[in-house]
Amino acid sequence: MAATPDEFLRAGDAEPFSPSLFLDLPPTPSPPRAPASDDLDFISRMLMEEDIDDKFFYQYPDHPAILSAQHHFAQIISDSNTDDSANTAVASSTFSSDSATARSASSCSDSATNTADGDVDMLNMAFRKGMEEANKFLPTNNTLDAISNRPVPRDFTGDQLKKEEVDRLRMLMFSNGRGRKNRHGVEDLEAEAGRRCKLMMPEQEETGVGEMVEEIMLHGHDIIMKGIEDLHIAMGTEAEKNHRKGTGKAARGRRGASEVDLRTMLIHCAQAVATGDHRGSNELLRQIKQHSSPKGDATQRLAYCFAEGLEARLAGTGSHVYRSLVAKSTSVGEFLRAYKLYMAASSFKKVNFIFVGKIIMDAMVGKSRLHIVDYNVEYGFQWPGLLQMLAEREGGPPEVRITGIDVPQPGFRPAFQIEETGRRLSKCAQEFGVPFKYHGIPAKLETVHAEDLKIDPYEVLIVTSQYGFSNLMDESVIMDRQDIPSPRDMVLTNIRKMRPDVFIDCVVNGTYSAPFFVTRFREALFTYSAQFDMLDATIPRDNDDRLLIERDIFGPCALNVIACEGADRVDRPETYKQWQVRGHRAGLRQVPLSPAVVKLVKDKVKSLYHKDFLIDVDNRWLLQGWKGRVLYAMSTWVAGDH
Repeated sequence: MAATPDEFLRAGDAEPFSPSLFLDLPPTPSPPRAPASDDLDFISRMLMEEDIDDKFFYQYPDHPAILSAQHHFAQIISDSNTDDSANTAVASSTFSSDSATARSASSCSDSATNTADGDVDMLNMAFRKGMEEANKFLPTNNTLDAISNRPVPRDFTGDQLKKEEVDRLRMLMFSNGRGRKNRHGVEDLEAEAGRRCKLMMPEQEETGVGEMVEEIMLHGHDIIMKGIEDLHIAMGTEAEKNHRKGTGKAARGRRGASEVDLRTMLIHCAQAVATGDHRGSNELLRQIKQHSSPKGDATQRLAYCFAEGLEARLAGTGSHVYRSLVAKSTSVGEFLRAYKLYMAASSFKKVNFIFVGKIIMDAMVGKSRLHIVDYNVEYGFQWPGLLQMLAEREGGPPEVRITGIDVPQPGFRPAFQIEETGRRLSKCAQEFGVPFKYHGIPAKLETVHAEDLKIDPYEVLIVTSQYGFSNLMDESVIMDRQDIPSPRDMVLTNIRKMRPDVFIDCVVNGTYSAPFFVTRFREALFTYSAQFDMLDATIPRDNDDRLLIERDIFGPCALNVIACEGADRVDRPETYKQWQVRGHRAGLRQVPLSPAVVKLVKDKVKSLYHKDFLIDVDNRWLLQGWKGRVLYAMSTWVAGDH
């Protein structure tokens, strides 16, 4: 007659003890044991024997603890496995386990009355056996996707990031686990998202994206000029159509009846949100949504964008929505299409490139070596034009070295984008015949010091910042530590210590970084009104790429300003006069603008772009804007003792 389970376990007294891998590990925390269970320590050591597991499970296959553990694992596998054959196997296993449990419930009732600690130890042993059984149902390649638990194709590389899985994670964060039980709330979702993001690698390039980037780098001027011409034709056609549709008293009557002051409604809604008037703000939001549209005129598109920010702030999910938008990101192909359209419609980037290129060309007269330190290098589209000008200058091209600085990307390859930019710039320089070196630094902008740049005194050192410093934190975030300078002051001080021949500072001119929400909202509304109005005057409303600019570039920035607070609010522009004070405080000295550069920029804008673009000079700053509102500013600096 076979021994009972308890007799089988006691039989281990006569067996010699075998050492185990796990004996050197620290003891596992456990609840206090009852005095009657002193012999369980020795039983636990016995369970670590190499062969006792199999003996026990094969001799007592119907033990209730074993069946319970196997039943639990069968349920997990049947829920997660999408393969039909695996589902069949799991269902069969589950059915047989249930039947066996029912048959043996009465006969094994005595052995099931052990102490709680004994049951825990037995279940731990059953867990190991259950894991072995569960492995039979897993895919043979032993490779599962970290997010969806679906088998990963064999040709999957570590660099590939599946967009659908990012979107799935975004929906998980956005919906707060809707559709399934969530006992831990938003905090656990954020932690889960953070852990999963650490497993994500940079996305492999989409088909044809590399060729698109290189085409923009090598033939960017021709592409922009063609885009400007196409937009002029398209806007002329749209104006003619609108004129035909808008004539007559009936059309004017329809416009008058449907006109709603959306800007005033937005400000009233922001005031209601600030005072905690949920009923009033919800009613105003309903009316705003009723009259706004992502495909309407400039005001309707602006209202649609700002209503989303107000809704997120009212729900208290602004930071989560913003992070999900950033995590989702736009595909590189869509970004390049939006970039080409924006360059053709707006003079802002084009003027920036012309200004920076002309300043550097003037500094390189009679010099043979150039070192450019570029904060926020991004895709490097600002440099191919300069490389071509340097290649064509009298006396031949100089040696060029570019140090690209940008914030590291999440994942295991933080320098991926910076390295790709360097590779493309190197190929571009080779095409133009310019001796070229590139060094990428993935780091926070304020942490880069002169010692990190390998500065050569025989090189002309140019430092540029093209609109990236507005994302640095200001004093309002670190006001509890008066002894620590703000990141903005730190980066300017570091630039002064580099002692550049020229520091070209390009800033976003904005007044919507106030700590008070209603004031910030009103100023952001005025600024973005100018941006949306500019797009409406230069791009047809049915242009799909215009939606990319408004949705994926302006949209997340506006939402961050409206719905986020504290360190989560990363978009903090200042006026150019505030940046001027910061520069002087950091020990920099402003250099007068070259009249030739100012004239060149004005002539280009007047000949190529819409008449409402603004170019002006104020206190040694070159200003850009739309219909009188200054949106961007540029200036040149050197170290105070240079």
